[in-house]
Parts: sequence; structure tokens; C-alpha cells
Amino acid sequence: MKETYTWNPYSDQPDISIPKKKRFLHHVKHFGSYISLASAIIQKALPILFHYRKYWNSLYKHPCFLGDPFAVSVSPERKRNERVVENLKETGASKTLVRVHSWEDEKLEECESLCRLLKQQGLDICIALLQERRDILEPAKWQNFIDEVFSRFKKFSSFFEIGHAWNRAKWGLWDHKEYSNLSLPAFDLARKHRVKLVGPAVIDFEFHLYPPILKHRPFDIASSLLYVDRVGAPENKQYGWDTRRKLALLRAVVDQSHPKLIPIWITEMNWPLKGTGKYSPVSGDPNVSEEEQASFLVRYYILCLASGFVERIYWWQLIAPGYGLIDSRSEPWRKRPSFHAFKTMVTLMKGSRFVKKLPHPRFEIFIFEKQKDRFAVIWAQDKTNWGESAIPFKVTKVVSRDGNRLSFSDNQIRIDGNPRYIYFT
Repeated sequence: MKETYTWNPYSDQPDISIPKKKRFLHHVKHFGSYISLASAIIQKALPILFHYRKYWNSLYKHPCFLGDPFAVSVSPERKRNERVVENLKETGASKTLVRVHSWEDEKLEECESLCRLLKQQGLDICIALLQERRDILEPAKWQNFIDEVFSRFKKFSSFFEIGHAWNRAKWGLWDHKEYSNLSLPAFDLARKHRVKLVGPAVIDFEFHLYPPILKHRPFDIASSLLYVDRVGAPENKQYGWDTRRKLALLRAVVDQSHPKLIPIWITEMNWPLKGTGKYSPVSGDPNVSEEEQASFLVRYYILCLASGFVERIYWWQLIAPGYGLIDSRSEPWRKRPSFHAFKTMVTLMKGSRFVKKLPHPRFEIFIFEKQKDRFAVIWAQDKTNWGESAIPFKVTKVVSRDGNRLSFSDNQIRIDGNPRYIYFT
């Protein structure tokens, strides 16, 4: 009996069926790889924990320039690429990511057409190379794929992410040694084509996989698919770790695993949506309402970017019925609240400078500067703290999460789970 991989076009991910016995025998056969993994982690544990503590204690205590870190991924849309690019431009994002599947040679031309349009509009493109099980079993196939993608797409992009979510068996790889082998040919080919490599594209909170990979695979950019949707709001904890603590740990792990100090990109994240059925990539609790998705999106970006630990963040993706900023199930395409929230965030925050985070018992208050403007981004996670409240500034303007001007009186502003942009003198 063999494992089967079938692409699910509704949720943009594989459906997988692997016999448990086969996976168990694989792990037994390669038990030594887990010993080497444990050894790599143990060797780095104390330096990582030392630097994590340092980063955690300094979190939000130092100003940092945000620049232009806002990115949204896109996919080809069957003769509607112009429409995709038009909507992407409207978000204000100047950076995007396009996936290229190793098993779909016939779609390379379609991806190339999309990248050509994106480049013509001045968008910065990262190309993600996605693998399947055959790529580890037939290394020559994968190497030829990398060579062809670098050759065809280097005129559009200098950055190529190698592999995707490989720490999930449904993406075709079963352990870190297989990813190490998969990524190896990319380095010689990157030198040949003069491109830069992004990786290791680990999904979720599994940072123990970075040390053995980055030690031997010196990527130019460290990437993480840092989803936090399974615990709901980005401030919620998973095993005691919220998004902020995860960021400090990720920065410490990368710094102590790679021979150089390199940037970190979050190349994929989102919140899937309730009521979207087969279009959602997950079932149950991770699915949220459209309003929650929009608020969580902004809060995630603020929490991450104000830390100074990550350089850019890609939302996956612009158009997707189950989780995208736009729902394409009917005409005209419907822009969700998250589309307007993202657009507002980019408009107001691109080119801004994070100044400080104000301590407050009820609210999250982040202070930014942009040219002559000073503004705070404020929200309250706990619903018991929602309501009208006096703001400790002389307020001049209030903008909603979705870009609407809000009225106020005597510095009294309604604070809830929706971030607001409060300008002050």
C-alpha cells in the first residue's frame, strides 16, 4: 500500500492518506536522525534560552522603523491575473509571494504570466517552491525543477523560498533530514543563477527544527509560517507561549543557529473563516468570523512588527473563499472586512516608526510616528474592558480599523477588540 497525495483546490493544500504502519516503520528506520536532532537542540539550548530572556525583557522597549513590511500572497486566477494584480495594488502592499508547485509543469507559464504583471506594477516578488513526496524519492526531478524555476523566474524575483511546511507529513516529507536533503541542491543552483534563498519554511510553533537545518543550510533569509490561529486571538497562549513570546524565541533560535545575523520573514499566516465549508483549510475552533479575522490580522501585524524581530509578514492569501481578504465565490468578488483592515493598516503605517508601548491595565497601546503625525494603535482583548474610556492624549482624529473617521468627545473613545488609530498632539 502506498501513500497518496491529492491536491485540494478548495483549500489550496494536499489531502493525504499515509498508512500508519508505513510511517511508524520509517521513523524506526531513521531513529538516528532524531538523535542528531536532539543533539543539535541540546548544544544550542542554553545560548538560545539566554538570548530569549534578553529579547523578551527588551520587547517593545526600543524604537524601530517599520519601513514597508506589509505583504500579501497571490495565486494565478485563470485568465483573471489582471484583476488579481488590480486588487493587490489596492491593498497598498508592495510585496507579494507566488507559489510554484513542483508537480504542475503545465502551470509554470501561468505563474510566469502573473509574475510578469506583478513586476510591471513594481511589486517585489518572492517565489515559493512547493514539494511533494516524489521530490524526495526522485532527487533529480526536484533538482531539475529548482533549476528551471530559478532560470525562468529570476528576472522577476531575487528571493526563492525552498520547500513548504515540510514538518507536516501531508506536504510529502517525514523528518528534518529529508528536508535537509531536499534543500541541498538549491544552494549550488542559487550561486549559479545569482539568487537568494529563503527558508526553512517551518510551519507553526516547532522552532526546535531550526538549529539542525540552519547550521548546515545558511539561508539568506530565515522564514517561518507562524500560524497562531489554533488558539484564537494572537494574544492567546499555546503551552504558555503567546505570539510575543514566540517571536522572542524565534529570533533567539535563528540567531544562535545561523552563522550570520539574518532577517526573519513570516511567509505565511491567516485565520480561516466560519461558514466556508470545504474552502476552509481546517475544521472546528480555528475558524473565526470575518470581523474577528480582520481585527486579529491587524493585532498580529502590530505585535510582530513593533517587536523589531521580523522584517516582513505575508498574509496567505489575497483571494480565497475560506480565508482570503477577498471572497471570489460570486460576482462581483467581495472584499471582506480584512481587506479594508489591511488596506487601512498599510496606508497609515507604511513608513512609520514604532516609538514605544504604553503600560495600561486594560488596553494594548502602541505609539507610532509618521512624518509630523503621532498616533496610537489601541485595542482591548478582554471583552470585560470594552466600552467608552478616556484616552490619556489630546485626541485630534480617530480612524477605525477599516479606515472610517470616528467621532469623539472630550477624549472619550470606545475601545474594544477592533484596533483604532488615534491621532494626538
